[in-house]
Amino acid sequence: MTAAARPATGRGAAGRVAQVIVASTRAAAGVYPDRTGPVIDAWLAERGWLVLDRAVVADGGPVGDALAAAIEAGLDLVITTGGTGVSPTDQTPEQTLPLLGRQLPGIMEELRRRGTASTPLAVLSRGHAGIARGRTVVINLPGSTGGVRDGLAVLADVLDHLIDQVRGADHATPPPAGSASPTSTGKDTHHGH
Repeated sequence: MTAAARPATGRGAAGRVAQVIVASTRAAAGVYPDRTGPVIDAWLAERGWLVLDRAVVADGGPVGDALAAAIEAGLDLVITTGGTGVSPTDQTPEQTLPLLGRQLPGIMEELRRRGTASTPLAVLSRGHAGIARGRTVVINLPGSTGGVRDGLAVLADVLDHLIDQVRGADHATPPPAGSASPTSTGKDTHHGH
């Protein structure tokens, strides 16, 4: 099933639909196995997401085309893997950035910070995170299994809250002890994101 052919019914937990886009010319040609896409798919499915069929595409323009299709379909989340480095074919950031209306730089900063605990090369990851068309969260993860693990660890802490906020929901958790208390309207006044 492609993003464009997604049915209007059968959505995942809380109606959340995601797709993983693998940016790898070799994997798209079938000469190299996709090792990171299945990891992300399984991680999302374990959390109750409806995960559409993975798109495995060549580096460059095909990544942008797949992203644009997923955004046009109104998906809640699109995670790319691969193409975030500095080789001549690594073009995922360039394909992603023009599609983002709002950036979420803290996610990528934390991903790089955690990654450097394992390898200094993590600082070379150029991925972006942000929101497209006011509703689709897009995250670029590296093409390595270690980089994907680091990225999913970052997302585990913030993804549910992020999706709720993009959908316009009030804060779901009470503020930490000692912070501003809810107002008389019952809305949380703590905005520590």
